[in-house]
Amino acid sequence: MPASPALLLIAHGSRDPRHAATVDALVHEVRAQRPGLSIATAYLDHCAPRLPQLVQRLAGAPTVAVPLLLNRAFHAKHDIPAALRAARASGPLAEVLGPDPLLLAALERRLAEAGLDIASAAARARTGLVLAAAGSSDPAADATTRALAARWQRERGWGAVTVAYASAGGPRVPQALAALRAQGLRRTAVAPYLLAPGLLPDRIAAAAEQAAADVLAPVLGAAPEVARLLLQRYTEARADLRAVAA
Repeated sequence: MPASPALLLIAHGSRDPRHAATVDALVHEVRAQRPGLSIATAYLDHCAPRLPQLVQRLAGAPTVAVPLLLNRAFHAKHDIPAALRAARASGPLAEVLGPDPLLLAALERRLAEAGLDIASAAARARTGLVLAAAGSSDPAADATTRALAARWQRERGWGAVTVAYASAGGPRVPQALAALRAQGLRRTAVAPYLLAPGLLPDRIAAAAEQAAADVLAPVLGAAPEVARLLLQRYTEARADLRAVAA
């Protein structure tokens, strides 16, 4: 039986060392869920190895590239495909991670770890959530985030789920919290819709503290649900590869 293609994980990269450490922890979780799968990590910026270096190191071995991105915005539409073409990488490019129910499960895991009662339907109905995303200049990406927030509220019965952004346009965390309180929701929580620590998550945390949110969840990080979703995207792209080959 031929070996499975390697999972080529493509992360954004950051000057903040916590970013690469979180990516490493996520890779460790993926390996725990899929023992024996070859996994290689490349970064678009700041961290090593960069994508061209890693593709050269793989020397034409079959790979499935999976972007470590939550939304289909500029990096997913332009940067990563262009970098793969320039590096002459072989193999398919998987879809980004979001939106997906597994991400909502990971968000709730982080909220529970921060002390929020997610098991009680009554407690959820009394709680307003801020889904705090990075923000994007791409209207379609922001619309996708807002649709995910609406789905989260609808399917899990939260009192309200509103979106805030750490950059670009749209409301900031304090504005979103004020809007929730104006609806009569006395308990509020901020859930960062971000994968790794860094400048934007720190900005969200500072704003949540300043605006006196009752609960602030950590970033998604190496949540088991995120690792499962990475493997799901890998499997989907690999199936597309097989279909083309057939």
